[in-house]
Amino acid sequence: MRKSFFAACALALFIFAITAASHAKTYTNGIDPNYPPFAYIDEKTGQPAGFDVDSLNWIAKKMGFDVKHQPMAWDGIIPALLANQIDMVCSGMSITPKRAEMVQFSDPYWKVSRVFIVPENSDLTVDEILSKPIKVGVQRGTSEANALREEIKTKKLPIELRFYDSAPLAVEDLVNGRIQAALMDELPADDAISKGRAVKKAGTHGVPDDFGVALRKNEKELRRLIDEGYKHLKADPYWQDLQKKYLNKQ
Repeated sequence: MRKSFFAACALALFIFAITAASHAKTYTNGIDPNYPPFAYIDEKTGQPAGFDVDSLNWIAKKMGFDVKHQPMAWDGIIPALLANQIDMVCSGMSITPKRAEMVQFSDPYWKVSRVFIVPENSDLTVDEILSKPIKVGVQRGTSEANALREEIKTKKLPIELRFYDSAPLAVEDLVNGRIQAALMDELPADDAISKGRAVKKAGTHGVPDDFGVALRKNEKELRRLIDEGYKHLKADPYWQDLQKKYLNKQ
């Protein structure tokens, strides 16, 4: 009788665990599929990958929810969040005052500088880039695009902005001579250089950006899960592993 009682309890706990797991809430994370090393589509597997993707997968497992990653155009990603098409944006999104008017952000989880890149054989400096009538590429919808556009307006800079759907597309036009410089976050620039693209960094520009996870303003519980999840992740050795794998941090 005693064994039967304990066996029944064990079976009940097992069924409860299976049922709870099957009812774990699934959240959809919107990603820029062309923003290596933070988020991209792996050429071998065809699946989303990157520093942010792996980080959020770990957090989801730790905090007891499921996550799927939805690639989409960057300049429409906040409208998609506000329209409930996705539940969050964990994809190298800079925390800016303008965005904070529309969404709430998690605690910052990474800081990144902006850099100008130029062709490998170019002698252009940052000061020259900003003072000459040359073509400069930026990814549309990004904080650097908005900041540089405002700087051109207020300082009456002579440069001509060219907008791209992704940083790699700007790099492609830079290599092919269609533009003379491009402004982007430093890690995507490093990624392009590490992959053998014939470009180099001319120097930093502006102030570093903090990355955060964007959420709708009423998502208090999800905000808690994300913030606590990052605290657990940063205390785990896996956080260092991710930096070594994606960000070349030793």
